[in-house]
Amino acid sequence: MSGKDRHGEGKFKRFGPYRIIEHQANVVVFAVLVITGLSQRYHAASWAQWLVMTLGGIDMVRFIHRSTGLVFSLFLIQHIAVAAYGLIFKKWGPSMIINKKDFSDAIDNLRYYFGITDRPARCDRYDYKQKFEYWGVTVGGVLMVITGLTLWFPTEIFSLLPMLPGQIIPAAKVAHTNEAMLAFLVIAIWHIYNSIFSPEVFPLDTSIFTGWISEERMIHEHPLEYERLTGEKLEGGHEAETKGLTDD
Repeated sequence: MSGKDRHGEGKFKRFGPYRIIEHQANVVVFAVLVITGLSQRYHAASWAQWLVMTLGGIDMVRFIHRSTGLVFSLFLIQHIAVAAYGLIFKKWGPSMIINKKDFSDAIDNLRYYFGITDRPARCDRYDYKQKFEYWGVTVGGVLMVITGLTLWFPTEIFSLLPMLPGQIIPAAKVAHTNEAMLAFLVIAIWHIYNSIFSPEVFPLDTSIFTGWISEERMIHEHPLEYERLTGEKLEGGHEAETKGLTDD
């Protein structure tokens, strides 16, 4: 294992500067989209009216939302382009691809949670929860971009694709607002819980901020990756239960 992957004996490199910056930028963009989007969806609510007026009126809120949406679109395009380039030319492993093992891991963890087995699933670089969340957000992001552009430029859309039925516009509005609410709930409930309130990382999973993950968490959460990086076979398949967990 190269020195860049391990810091001393206690930490492993998990994310590089590019991924860290990308994540923080997406946090800001997502927050702005949620604030300006929900205030338009629930425009009759007192809090939404206060927020709209504070931001300078509905026209300004729409301008901020659309401008931030363009930034989000660029982020999404570059993310997909970088991933494709890495897979094709740099031969990156398809670590985020959902496979049969992810479904069996989910079943194994359910058996572990109910006390049927004595150890959780043995996961690799990303577990099934991270993969399902990632693809949900990515596919949802593509849907948001397409429906958002459709609502922003309806005339141009019909000029380019005159065969589309007129119901496309109301359908795009329904899909855009509902997918936005779903994305908000996934991030607010699932992602934030797993990153902050989960007992295994509380009070905060710092790996996306520092780029490093502790050896104890590496063994506990990503034993297959640990074995691959170190060449060490974990005794009994899972040593972390006796070592305990620490924050990064």
